[in-house]
Amino acid sequence: MLNWTTAMAFDFGMRKIGTAIGQAITRSASPIEQIPARNGTPDWHKLNKLIQEWTPDVLVVGIPLNIDNTEQPITNNARHFLEELKKKYQLPTFSSDERFTTKSAKEEIFDRFGYKGLKKYSIDCIAAVIILEQWMNEQKHSK
Repeated sequence: MLNWTTAMAFDFGMRKIGTAIGQAITRSASPIEQIPARNGTPDWHKLNKLIQEWTPDVLVVGIPLNIDNTEQPITNNARHFLEELKKKYQLPTFSSDERFTTKSAKEEIFDRFGYKGLKKYSIDCIAAVIILEQWMNEQKHSK
């Protein structure tokens, strides 16, 4: 059985990566910040600072799949990012299905803050929140 207190999630993208932090006690997550990336390679310095600041016990990466479970061109990049995190930080690292998270994040921001909110708030970080909360829910039900 996995024992964790704090989890960090990533909504992987080739140009930016959304991040979120969550707690096992509340089973809820909050957005952190967007990490810039170049061709899928994150700003490791900025990512290192986030890992040091939040000290997560586990890492979760959203893996993009199509509705029919087939892979998208970016799927392999997201899996590579997951493996790099695992090697670099020596933490338990998990994948989570990220289908519809960007759409859900846009809807959530729009519903709460209107059209201007889409410009102000990071869709990628809200998507990371959704990814992490889905993963935490799966952990809760798998016990």
